[in-house]
Amino acid sequence: MLQFLRGWEWIVVLVIVLLVFGVGRIGKLGGELGKSIRSFREGLKGDDAKDKTEESDSEENKE
Repeated sequence: MLQFLRGWEWIVVLVIVLLVFGVGRIGKLGGELGKSIRSFREGLKGDDAKDKTEESDSEENKE
């Protein structure tokens, strides 16, 4: 899909995006994207840690 965009065409697209959204709004969107990715990763780690504690609890109950 984006194979037709070469070097200078990306620059034109970025300039248009800056004109439409503005620098401040793009910065906020980047920050929000970073926060959402971070919370998603923490959520995945939290589920893994929760599963491990449940497994260890169930093993202790078997003994």
